[in-house]
Amino acid sequence: MALFGKKDKGELRLPEVLPSHIGFIMDGNGRWAKKRGLPRSFGHREGAKNFKKIVRYCKDIGLKNISFYAFSTENWQRPEDEVNTIMELFREYIVDVRNFLSENTRMIFLGDKSVFDDDLREKMIKLEEDTAHYEEMTLMMAVNYGGRDELAHAARILAQKAVNGEIKPEDINEQSVADELYTKGIPDVDLVIRPSGELRLSNYLIWQCAYAEYYFTDILWPDFSPAELDKAIIDFDSRHRRFGGV
Repeated sequence: MALFGKKDKGELRLPEVLPSHIGFIMDGNGRWAKKRGLPRSFGHREGAKNFKKIVRYCKDIGLKNISFYAFSTENWQRPEDEVNTIMELFREYIVDVRNFLSENTRMIFLGDKSVFDDDLREKMIKLEEDTAHYEEMTLMMAVNYGGRDELAHAARILAQKAVNGEIKPEDINEQSVADELYTKGIPDVDLVIRPSGELRLSNYLIWQCAYAEYYFTDILWPDFSPAELDKAIIDFDSRHRRFGGV
């Protein structure tokens, strides 16, 4: 849990202790556009704008680790024009990220980068390398990510290490697995926030969310506001987390 002095935001007062890691499942862009009689691409563009606003607010209030589910391994099955729009927005983000992110923010991309073209993949890697030493906040974006795929990827690495004689199978434990995940060194998720009224995790950080608390809201992602984030944090603070105990 991150320690942060109480701070008023609107009519709500945030707790002194904030979640160490909040995971956002950005859902509802398409429905937001449909409600307004617009193409789904408009919803994704509004969702991208709101992403930037929420990231800035997270940093303003002192959150240390935030992750966003942007594009899953299953999302490739969506209509081609919708996928193209999302990829276009992602490319724009890579170019623009340094403009809207203040200094001292580390950037990590969660997911399999091998599917992207060389230029995009190299830009993603360079951004990670250039910001690796920043410590004020870590921003993670899950792109071409799936929780099961991540665990399978970790298993393949551990299996190869065993074949190479680097480790013994009987020595593999939870920490061994955690060390091969995309989130190595990042605290597990404390709070998952999912807008749009859907009540599921959708294959997002399934290992890291083992003891996470969940906050669901009917608000669609483009309309998800800093005030709603305040409500989620305050709700989280009211819960008693037992981690399997009493």
